[in-house]
Amino acid sequence: MTGRIPDNILDDILSRVNIVEVIAACIPLKRAGRNFKATCPFHHEKTPSFMVSPDRQIYHCFGCGAGGNAFNFLMQYERLEFLEAVKMLAKKAGVVLPENQSHDSRQSSLIEQLYKINEMAVSFYERNLNPPARNYLLKRGIAEPTIKLFRLGCASEKWEALFSHSRAKNINISLLEKAGLILPRDGGGYYDRFRKRIIFPIFDVKSRPIAFGARIWESGEANSSKYINSPETPIYTKGNNLYGLNFTKDAIRQNDFAVIVEGYLDLIIPYQAGLHNIVASLGTALTLEQARLLKRYTHNVVMIYDPDAAGQMATLRTLDIFIEEGMDVRIVSLPQGYDPDSYVHKNGIAALNERIGSAQNLFDYQLKVFKSRHNIKEPEGKRKIASEMLPTIKKIKDSILRGEYIRKLAEELNIAEHYVLDEFNKIKEAKAYPGAQAPALKKKTDINPTEKLLIKLMLEENHLIERIRQCLSPADFQDERTCKIVSVIFDVLEQGKNIETHKLINSLREEGNLDFIYESAFMPELSLEEKDRIIEDCIRRLKVERVKTKRRLLHDQIKTAQHLGDEESLSRLMEEFHHLIKSEGDK
Repeated sequence: MTGRIPDNILDDILSRVNIVEVIAACIPLKRAGRNFKATCPFHHEKTPSFMVSPDRQIYHCFGCGAGGNAFNFLMQYERLEFLEAVKMLAKKAGVVLPENQSHDSRQSSLIEQLYKINEMAVSFYERNLNPPARNYLLKRGIAEPTIKLFRLGCASEKWEALFSHSRAKNINISLLEKAGLILPRDGGGYYDRFRKRIIFPIFDVKSRPIAFGARIWESGEANSSKYINSPETPIYTKGNNLYGLNFTKDAIRQNDFAVIVEGYLDLIIPYQAGLHNIVASLGTALTLEQARLLKRYTHNVVMIYDPDAAGQMATLRTLDIFIEEGMDVRIVSLPQGYDPDSYVHKNGIAALNERIGSAQNLFDYQLKVFKSRHNIKEPEGKRKIASEMLPTIKKIKDSILRGEYIRKLAEELNIAEHYVLDEFNKIKEAKAYPGAQAPALKKKTDINPTEKLLIKLMLEENHLIERIRQCLSPADFQDERTCKIVSVIFDVLEQGKNIETHKLINSLREEGNLDFIYESAFMPELSLEEKDRIIEDCIRRLKVERVKTKRRLLHDQIKTAQHLGDEESLSRLMEEFHHLIKSEGDK
């Protein structure tokens, strides 16, 4: 079993899907001999190093090390849990999954129920969009088709409107509370979280409702908080989602850049006017998770920031997040007092698109901000500007770009370049953000090349496995990972099954780094004669290495027995050592 789904069902799913079709639905692939290649969707690169093998039904990036079967790709690309990826491919393959009331299935059931409850709430709020609230939206320039598209609604002024509606539908009260839609009263009972507000449903990338934003729309409510948002729930984590991405992800991919704004209306009004590659940060400072979410669709970002001082500092902090992720970021500065919503109303979408087209790059934006705060003509001002800009430049992975920015900074400060470079070299490498994933460039797998080569051959030729098994046992493979892999391969062979790489991976999900398995699928093919010769050589090498390891171990044990004065153990170990030496001589 893998998780709660039997291995035979997982194998059945993988047998019915083609990994090339699965990946090609997400990123463009180009034929490269027997394989396909693309620029990697998981890290920034200019030269394609992402390969897909239709023969082995696996993928591997030789840049960042990402790899696996169709399940792994969906988990990485769509940020899914394993069971979610299995369900998605099972549906595509027409495979019915078994029901199992395990803890995992109960948790999955809870999540599904919360989606359904949120969907019920979205429909309820949509139906409650009364004339005054609708007129408010229309006056804000939001047309009827846009109201329907974004499923905007209204919470009435009644304290228990949604709660009573849900009770009438026999919806579990605890689930309503888990969804963040109701709150407990001090004296007992519950009341609606959202009242007398415009409702903005928040959807995940699959268009499932996960949370809500609520905005006051009557001037008489000026003393209330302008916005109220859903709390974090089992299906909603603040900072992990982007408003509108479910509507705009295809346009972002097509245009290969995303425009980032702050609020709901800052997205809706430009979107309605034709700017479709746009997302909103839900009113919070952008997070690392949001940057990585965007990175699935593009490596290029244009931020439209709040022009006040606090907005500038928030933007500067965000820049570093994108740079750490290897993304290109540009910044649009709107006139004081404008946001994207008001700017489009005043000047039209063409004017906003023009500003987006002439967005400042990282260097120019930072320099403008810091020059406004420090006197660039004074030595101390130059020092402060350099000290604020160099740490960000240090995070840029492209050495050519880093060098160019250092040269430009020296030119702007009117200082010899080597002085700026001296300060740059004093800066320590920036620490990764909390929760950061693997670095952009992979670490080489330190597995014995002989063991790797034998596993490659076993994965390529099923008939060679029995030959290897007659000469070696899993214990002859000294690396724990290769020992486990060989053991699984031998077990599968005993069951009378063929070894298929993409199915084998399911049995090895807990074994850590499997780069060498993915890499093996893309190594040059060998002739049968070459394989025969290599197998004999590899078997001989492993046996020799096994004896050497045993000899070293015995030698250490003998020294320990001598030190402890353990004559009985010493005699036994010496006899075993001489027997090992003699058996080597006999060979």
